[in-house]
Amino acid sequence: MTSNTKRLLTTLLASVATLMQGCDASFYWQAARGQLDLLQRRQDIPQLLQSDSTDANLKRQLEYVLQVRTFAAEQLRLTVNDNYLTYVDLQRPFVVWNVFATPELSLENRRWCFPVAGCVPYRGYFAEADAQAYAGTLAKKGFDTYVGGVAAYSTLGWFDDAVLNTFVSRDQLSLAALLIHELAHQTLYVPGDSTFNESFATAVESLGLEQWIAQAELQDQLPAYREAKTRQQQFLDLVLTHRDEREKLFASTLSNAEKRQRKDELQAALQQSYAQLKQSWNGYDGYDRWFSRPVNNAQLSTVATYHALEPGFRALFEQSGKDFPAFFQRCREIARLPEDQRHALLQNH
Repeated sequence: MTSNTKRLLTTLLASVATLMQGCDASFYWQAARGQLDLLQRRQDIPQLLQSDSTDANLKRQLEYVLQVRTFAAEQLRLTVNDNYLTYVDLQRPFVVWNVFATPELSLENRRWCFPVAGCVPYRGYFAEADAQAYAGTLAKKGFDTYVGGVAAYSTLGWFDDAVLNTFVSRDQLSLAALLIHELAHQTLYVPGDSTFNESFATAVESLGLEQWIAQAELQDQLPAYREAKTRQQQFLDLVLTHRDEREKLFASTLSNAEKRQRKDELQAALQQSYAQLKQSWNGYDGYDRWFSRPVNNAQLSTVATYHALEPGFRALFEQSGKDFPAFFQRCREIARLPEDQRHALLQNH
């Protein structure tokens, strides 16, 4: 463990010790233990590439990660530092599980406030059982809850982020997209504004991937990529349209009992609409898990957070001459505005 990592870890544990004075001690301890476990498992990628015992497929993927990393730093001018120079096999499918919660008759997320990240609409656990248990306590209080597995997250410069087994085996375009997305968080992050942060990273991911495809000569993968993007957009259109309908319902003058009944009807209609949409996908079932149960308010909120402001960022990129440094500078200027002003500005682009 490097001296810098030790210093940061000491800071983290000191912060946890301070937070232990509050009523949420167990949550912060699991977060500290989970991050410490990840740090202790790290393996140096150059050494893995030189080792005869490293799986050939893993070697190929790690070499590809280094290529994307160089592209992100030199061509996109993203903040890379020493991220993605180590590898960790966590021996589980996700690195963390996030808990989302909303009131039964509202789409306003419950928010949790943390050091560094600020206030965010989710709470992360390194063990799925812990996440499900916490979601259960919120459900008993009447909240709609949703637990979603997360393949990667950014420590926002506190630690050097590692390549994880949870995402390293993805296809080339999906892997590049994820790396660019997470490095976008390293480049610009506004504490407490998840919609801005995730929409920005999603836009950078899409814009950066377009350039990577051209530079890495991956045009042969474009048909499959474009088909996947079309499905994703159709999924987003379906879900966001439904979200608007539910938002209008909750703002109406109907009684709570009538709203609950209508909410159940909308949930069933969404499932039916998905089944109809899926018929045009030639058997693709990648969203089946997302629709495996009636979609509640908390689950709907996860989609809006990642995409609400993305069109505004893409328009801003065009206005910046498709120049990433100029685009990032403009985004930083907008980030300094009050939240309502920066959202309005991007929504009007």
